[in-house]
Amino acid sequence: MADPAGGAAVAPEESPRSAHSESFFALALGSMGVVFGDIGTSPLYAMREALRHTRATISPETAVLGVISLVTWALILIVTVKYVVFLMRADNKGEGGTLALMALAQRFVPRRSGWVLFLGMIGAALFYGDGIITPAMSVLSAVEGIRDAPGAPHEVAKLTVPIAAGILIALFLIQAKGTASVARYFGPICALWFLVLAGLGIYHIIDDPSVFRALSPHYGVIFLIDNGFLGFVILGSVFLAVTGAEALYADMGHFGKKPIQAAWLFFVLPALLLNYLGQGALVLHHPGAHVDPFYRMIPQAIYWPVLILANLATVVASQAVITGAFSMTQQAVQLGLFPRIDIRRTSETQAGQIYVPQVNTFLMVGVLVLLFTFKSSSNLGAAYGIAVTGAMFVDTLLFMVIVRYMWRRPAWQAVLAVSGFIALDLTFISSNLLKIPDGAWLPLVLGAAMVVIMWTWTRGSQILTEKTRRDSVPMVELSEILKARAPHRAPGTAIFLTSDPTMAPVALMHNLKHNKVLHEKNIILTIDTAETPRVTDQDRIAIEPVNDDFKKIVITYGFMESPNLPKALGLCRKLGLKFDIMATSFFLGRRSVVPSAQSGMPLWQDKLFIFLMKNSANPTDFYKIPPGRVVELGTQVTV
Repeated sequence: MADPAGGAAVAPEESPRSAHSESFFALALGSMGVVFGDIGTSPLYAMREALRHTRATISPETAVLGVISLVTWALILIVTVKYVVFLMRADNKGEGGTLALMALAQRFVPRRSGWVLFLGMIGAALFYGDGIITPAMSVLSAVEGIRDAPGAPHEVAKLTVPIAAGILIALFLIQAKGTASVARYFGPICALWFLVLAGLGIYHIIDDPSVFRALSPHYGVIFLIDNGFLGFVILGSVFLAVTGAEALYADMGHFGKKPIQAAWLFFVLPALLLNYLGQGALVLHHPGAHVDPFYRMIPQAIYWPVLILANLATVVASQAVITGAFSMTQQAVQLGLFPRIDIRRTSETQAGQIYVPQVNTFLMVGVLVLLFTFKSSSNLGAAYGIAVTGAMFVDTLLFMVIVRYMWRRPAWQAVLAVSGFIALDLTFISSNLLKIPDGAWLPLVLGAAMVVIMWTWTRGSQILTEKTRRDSVPMVELSEILKARAPHRAPGTAIFLTSDPTMAPVALMHNLKHNKVLHEKNIILTIDTAETPRVTDQDRIAIEPVNDDFKKIVITYGFMESPNLPKALGLCRKLGLKFDIMATSFFLGRRSVVPSAQSGMPLWQDKLFIFLMKNSANPTDFYKIPPGRVVELGTQVTV
């Protein structure tokens, strides 16, 4: 996910030690909203859903102690051990997340592996499925607290879905304006939320201190045995307590490994455990509270302030997911998994402040459809979890590749290192698969559709590149032809964009064929994406002279960077390449693609690829090229 807060600044005129401390605590505070917003709102519904599915024949004590034990050890094993201890060690130049892990794995496997790419696609697709359900689930569960609010009109209690829809529509509409002005409050809001969670938990633990017995895994095992197959089903509800765990890894590059680890171990985890223990103690003392333990634990005197804070916390959690979807889309475009998409910067200074209109609309429509289809957080709970468990399983498999090839361990050690995590992931996946008839099919269908889109675009791009290469003339051969038959020379510089610098660009060949001119200076420009998040200015530009007429330039961007050609070409001056961008023409080849029965894809996939290509962003806008300097030359190709 991207960082809405954009990191933290260090106060000037500080000693190195105090500046470091200020930065560390500021980053830890900032991570409260972005990293832990999702998992921090789980107490609103996780305990309620797990207890709701428990057998009526089981004693309340066994049910409460068993659920808390399972939640506790899920938080310890999945979040703390898997992500905080192990996966955060596998970073891609400080960045985490499924696509960063995929790019890292691809750098170290012996040859470029299609299955590693496919795993990355699955993980990214499941993230979008989670991105639709999380805002709907979290905001609706917070708004539902109005039902028990003292003095709330009965009519208002019936309007929870429209109220939640209004909050989410407002949230999606402000994305275009950027969230930098309010992002500074995200961390403090969620930090206050965690303090309230801990305070409410301590307040009710006094009701029955024996609830601390639930910290033993013994009670979780007994609970699963007593419930039989139903206990396996309940694991799907228990998993709701750890949704958002992958954010620890995904946001590592924005806040740093140490601040996130410290915030989790010393603040967030204790607050969550205290709250779950408090909910359990309340239910042990008042068994009727199991229907909605979180809201029943709030004293009447502070109910409204806590309800308002809960809604603010869920809005922050939803914002983090939305921003994360924008960031994931940017990475996917740069890595070639999606066509060019309109990506707008909403801040000149904050790198994480981007806005993707198409993704924003897609998420908003999806969230509203979910809200009005499922109508309650309990119903949404049936669809929630399957996408997260799948994404976590993908992370585990990619981590195994890292252990095997990057850390150069024997295959048996790589398998052994992740075998426990695989068993844990498969257990929760199997439990969540049982929710498919109740709504879990939705994120799976959505994820499958996204995988088809990514695979179609990737495969279609490969076929188109291979066909273009077969029909093109090598640059070396063209240079010899031009020496023998020199064309008319036009003053200025021409830049031809191409994905293959060894072959003559289509736009160059059309310019020679139809206009019969060659500029004084000609640059064959290729934009490459590195398998690292960012590239330094020193490594961004590579210039290779071909002859007196042509130079090859390769501009490299990281998969988390937005291309800006004028700015990158300005760096060429430091390398001795002199030109005036306002006296330069950019030649782009616009390909009109038609389906072919002889292509490597089925006809329906050809048509999907053509649709994606027609709706991709204009390269002039995407690469920030001055529009008045662009010449487009078209050609028709089959795919």
